[in-house]
Amino acid sequence: MSWTGFKKSLNRAGTTVLQKTGQIERTIDREFADEESKYRAFEKECQALQRDAKQYQDAMRSMTITQARLAETLETFYGAADRTSDGAMASHAFKSAVEELDGGIQRELEGPYRTTIMEPLGKMNAYFPVVNEHITKRNKKLLDFDAARSKLRKVIDKPSEDPTKLPKAQQEHDDAKEVFELMNDQLISELPQLLDLRIPYFDPSFEAMIRMQCKFAEEGYEKMSAVQRYFADNVRDDYAAGQLDAQVEAVLQEMRELSICGAN
Repeated sequence: MSWTGFKKSLNRAGTTVLQKTGQIERTIDREFADEESKYRAFEKECQALQRDAKQYQDAMRSMTITQARLAETLETFYGAADRTSDGAMASHAFKSAVEELDGGIQRELEGPYRTTIMEPLGKMNAYFPVVNEHITKRNKKLLDFDAARSKLRKVIDKPSEDPTKLPKAQQEHDDAKEVFELMNDQLISELPQLLDLRIPYFDPSFEAMIRMQCKFAEEGYEKMSAVQRYFADNVRDDYAAGQLDAQVEAVLQEMRELSICGAN
């Protein structure tokens, strides 16, 4: 930081302290405060959306990986008992379906998800540091304006014998006011425009997310439905009637009755 920049920072810090003690009037700009509040909410939501979208992508990938491991274990479990049984054939079909589903996600979903969702979110969030820099500059210029206004009032209230002090203070006040109002007006005008653009900007990403979820669900249903043909026709009816739970409980009871499982 240059000496001039350091001096300005020191003066602004002093102005802030004097404002807190009530010695310098603080400008209250409710219009800007309202627009900044809306912008901050938008910034927070976009950052959360980017995190959640990444977590969803990771969760989807993690689910298929875990499902593949589960299918591999089931195939080993059933195959070790009887490779020709309905259960062994069903577990093999399940493993094949899961592998196809996992390959489809890598091939057809991960790339489009990154392109249509993650990249637009990243680009939107990349604007916030730039906007925040403008807001910070605007706030600094406001401190300069408040300080110049206070200085001008002091010169007016207590006239100096030096005839150059008043014109100089007036010029410093006018310059500070002009710079501040230019930046302030720009932000008040453009912050609402930025927020208004969020809907047309995110619409394609939202639609793409819905379409990809539908595709993922449809492909999963299609592949898992093919596995069902290895089960008896009455299995679905038994499940709907609550009979499968009863069957599981009956087997568990038989296991409890074994000496190696029973309590002493």
